[in-house]
Amino acid sequence: MIQVDVEEERKEILKRYRRLLRHAKPVLKPGDAKFIKQAFNVSLEAHKDMRRKSGEPYIYHPLEVALICVEEIGLGTTSIVAALLHDVVEDTDWELEDIEREFGPKVMTIIDGLTKISGVFEYGSSQQAENFRKMLLTLSDDVRVILIKIADRLNNMRTLGSMPRHKQLKISSETMYLYAPLAHRLGLYAIKSELEDLYLKYTDTDTYKDIVDKINESKSYRNKFIKSFIQPIEEELTRQGFRFSIKGRPKSVYSIYNKMKKQGIPFEEVYDLFAIRIILESELESEKADCWQVYSIVTDFYKPNPDRLRDWISTPRSNGYESLHTTVMSNTGQWVEVQIRTDRMDEIAERGYAAHWKYKDSSGKSNSGLDDWITQVRSMLESNDGNAIEFMDDFRGNLFHEEVFVFTPKGDLKVLPFGASALDFAFEIHTEIGARCIGAKVNQKLVPINQKLKNGDQVEILTSSKQRPNEDWLNSVVTSRAKAKIKDALREEKKSAILDGREIVQRKLKQMKMDFNSETIEKLRAYFELKTANEFYYRVGKGTIDPTSIKSFKDFKENQKLKHKAIQEKVKDESSFTKEIKSLKGPDHDQLLIGEDMDVVDYILAKCCNPIPGDDVFGFVTVNEGIKIHRTSCPNALELLSNHGNRVIKARWTSQKEIAFLAGLHIVGTDRVGLINDVTKVISNELKVNMRSITVDSDAGIFEGTIKLYVHSTEHLDKLMNNLSQVEGIIKVSRFD
Repeated sequence: MIQVDVEEERKEILKRYRRLLRHAKPVLKPGDAKFIKQAFNVSLEAHKDMRRKSGEPYIYHPLEVALICVEEIGLGTTSIVAALLHDVVEDTDWELEDIEREFGPKVMTIIDGLTKISGVFEYGSSQQAENFRKMLLTLSDDVRVILIKIADRLNNMRTLGSMPRHKQLKISSETMYLYAPLAHRLGLYAIKSELEDLYLKYTDTDTYKDIVDKINESKSYRNKFIKSFIQPIEEELTRQGFRFSIKGRPKSVYSIYNKMKKQGIPFEEVYDLFAIRIILESELESEKADCWQVYSIVTDFYKPNPDRLRDWISTPRSNGYESLHTTVMSNTGQWVEVQIRTDRMDEIAERGYAAHWKYKDSSGKSNSGLDDWITQVRSMLESNDGNAIEFMDDFRGNLFHEEVFVFTPKGDLKVLPFGASALDFAFEIHTEIGARCIGAKVNQKLVPINQKLKNGDQVEILTSSKQRPNEDWLNSVVTSRAKAKIKDALREEKKSAILDGREIVQRKLKQMKMDFNSETIEKLRAYFELKTANEFYYRVGKGTIDPTSIKSFKDFKENQKLKHKAIQEKVKDESSFTKEIKSLKGPDHDQLLIGEDMDVVDYILAKCCNPIPGDDVFGFVTVNEGIKIHRTSCPNALELLSNHGNRVIKARWTSQKEIAFLAGLHIVGTDRVGLINDVTKVISNELKVNMRSITVDSDAGIFEGTIKLYVHSTEHLDKLMNNLSQVEGIIKVSRFD
């Protein structure tokens, strides 16, 4: 039992409350402080007997969330009040009506958007995805719902250390899946970077620590380098009368990790480990000219890389971000990224959406694409009647993307996501033009509708009254607008096919003496590997699934192990699995032991990531194939942990060594006579390693090969990789899934 000093805690709560008021002071209007105090008192009373997992009083959490809203996002009084009260309805007897009576309809709407949907969800659906959808429905009414939710998530991630490991995985993956991209889309760069770093810290702790240590080791060298790099620039800017500040900062841990992973290089080879930021005090009308003048000064001292110039001043990103980026070669032979912006641009870059309101012009209009994006989200929500997970996939596709700038025949600029096609452009102009599109002229040249557009393309759309959207069109577009409009058109046609298919399936199951119920249909859906039951009916209705093939499902179903069926009945989610394991193995067991529990629970190793002992893993209860074991770094882990957290179970390896697991190695080196022989010798000398396959390719003196072999654990694999990297001529050995 933790000993609590009530008086000390009371002092600490007041200290945090006063800190909040101090930061809020610049945005407070008369009467606001009283309003905040009322919200604080209600929250304090409502949570008085609650504690967080760390043992701290629960009230610390709403206070910290409110502080993030003010200090890091720049929100005002309504948001502070809503942040202080955001868990009251969910955790206590307070109802939304009480909130509305005491604090007004605005606060009530925000809190409604932040309150999770509770209740039982049908098996195979996702509670998380439903809650995301509910939260996004209020986004179109009041963007503060999302901003407070991001603040709430940031505080949860900062205090994740006190949570059990499987909860850390779930919460981190959900954060990476939705909240980091949302923060990016709303222009909250500092928060987005911190969320990504914290995700890495809890999902791949060793890599995170390694990068942090290396950043710290190089700190004094880096500071010395930055000092000498900026000295001539500072002198020249001062001489020319600029008012400015210069910051040098390392790139985020996650962005360094991403570069290492994407390019397959060690930390030492990441060339732009840090960025220099020059922030100017400048009048609105001379901002652009000032930034380009500073660019000219920087490139007088250092040669720029022409491929790395990014001009987001002439055409800001759609989340409002404005800045001029260039990468230049320093005197020590190192590339350095230089960002040039004004203090107004810097505030928008750091504070995103909240700062963007501040700089609206007198007509209340803002030239940022953020308003357009929110309008897009609104139309997407209105046209979506599929399941929540499908909606989440569509929505996420619109969060993280670079952009292309293209022109209409009259010279109007359109901003589209990177990878957009001529068909996306057609729907961007008008729904009717999109639906009738048969092709396009890009820079006067005839192209098909799926032609990808490049920066600066001028596009003219060709239409025909006979054209109709078809299913394949969905593969040719990336914008949510085009997807939503194509789906609308297909939906009408689809409805009748679904009804036909449903009738056929019902008749077929009756002939086979099987029940026509949601459980049978769910199993049929999984058997035919389709996302939804309607998709299955549709395929049957259109004739792409032959009704007679339903018979093969019956045979398959009957051949499955009885034990597997029994477990599947009992184990539907994490809590029922834990109960099942405890009843079979005793009260001290609450997780799956891989290598030992085969007799108790049916599980298989996932083929998407081929886990081996020593890998960090989790179990996932599938609908039809029992429990699958995935690596936490599996390409599918993010989606599974985010959308189906209730079906994730704790799993770890036992220490036994007899089992062998398939692993893949990728080898790169300089070719020479006898290299293959040396590689295979190392493998066959290694105790109990069987090779399954080896493929090699040599071109212009460079040797590349992949080897699949059986190992016992990550330790075993690391030792083997180490021995292989010692072979003369081998430059790099890496594992692949």
